[in-house]
Amino acid sequence: MAAPKYLKRYRMVQGNEMPALSRITERIAVEFDPEMELEELRDLHKASIKEYRKLRESLDFEAVEALAYPDISDRLRLYTESFFEIPKASPSLLDLKVAIVDRMLENCTCCERRCEINRKEGEKGFCRLTDVSRYASEFLHMGEEPELVPSHTIFFTGCVFACVYCQNWDISTCPECGTEVDPRKLAKLVDIRRLHGAKNVNFVTPTPHPHTVLKIVREMSSNTPVIWNSNMYHSKEIAEILEGVVDVYLGDFKYGNNECALKFSKVKNYLEVVQPNFEFAYETAEILLRHLVLPGHLECCTKPIAEWVAEHTPKIRFNLMFQYRPCYRAMEYPDLGRHLTLEEQTDAIDIVRGAGIEDLLV
Repeated sequence: MAAPKYLKRYRMVQGNEMPALSRITERIAVEFDPEMELEELRDLHKASIKEYRKLRESLDFEAVEALAYPDISDRLRLYTESFFEIPKASPSLLDLKVAIVDRMLENCTCCERRCEINRKEGEKGFCRLTDVSRYASEFLHMGEEPELVPSHTIFFTGCVFACVYCQNWDISTCPECGTEVDPRKLAKLVDIRRLHGAKNVNFVTPTPHPHTVLKIVREMSSNTPVIWNSNMYHSKEIAEILEGVVDVYLGDFKYGNNECALKFSKVKNYLEVVQPNFEFAYETAEILLRHLVLPGHLECCTKPIAEWVAEHTPKIRFNLMFQYRPCYRAMEYPDLGRHLTLEEQTDAIDIVRGAGIEDLLV
């Protein structure tokens, strides 16, 4: 199988030839008081993220320069070693991000459902989660995309969607299941998995858990790429926080219209949320986009998604997925109560290639 055309920075990070974005963020010094008003903290973040961008730009430029030399491996090794000689800041921009999201839980707007409940006081919104995060499993996953495996996947419980065909419905509908997360202990496990060959840490269904993801990343000591494996329905505020933390957005683009999203996932304003989030991710990180083809939904979903991606975020890895099977409550919906036909699979490939997608994985 040919190597992906894009995800170049990610591949360099997982090969320890470049620093993960979170390792850059933790080297940006920011003085702040956690008791400051939330808007004051956000203003500090807006100013500090500019310093992060300058440092990242200079580091990426140095890496590109290194590639121009014959002794590429030696140059990149020296470049990476020199970066890690820069001391971590205390407090850092990463600390500020943790503080902001922690405060957001008091009036939760982590996703675009914007329940505005106090999760720290035990109140529950659509996801039925408090400020306690749990995970159903963590392991070295060999079934992800080739460029990700072995992937250290951490499956969080709970979800902000209610997909009638969810293949992980036993996890997504049971937020109280699983093991309570201790960020420090899980971070140490991430470091150990990295030593055992993990190419990344892959946070699955992280949308209602950004506070926990940030705390885990802050405690990590390894240079591990961070994968945000999500439905991309996080809020604009969270999108801004994820800059400088997430290396690759493993984002699901499920629907090409709002009607299907509301019918099958109970989600309003789907495109108005997901499209800007993909665009922001495109500007600040790299994207491996997943589109699960639904039976009978090529014209209303697959086609408009492919056309939008080709126009707005063309330089991404596009995984066209044919793994759909009727799960959970899918049989209650006639159009979802069957597998894809071979003709539908062939047509989907033609649609995506016809749209001009350059880096296609089937």
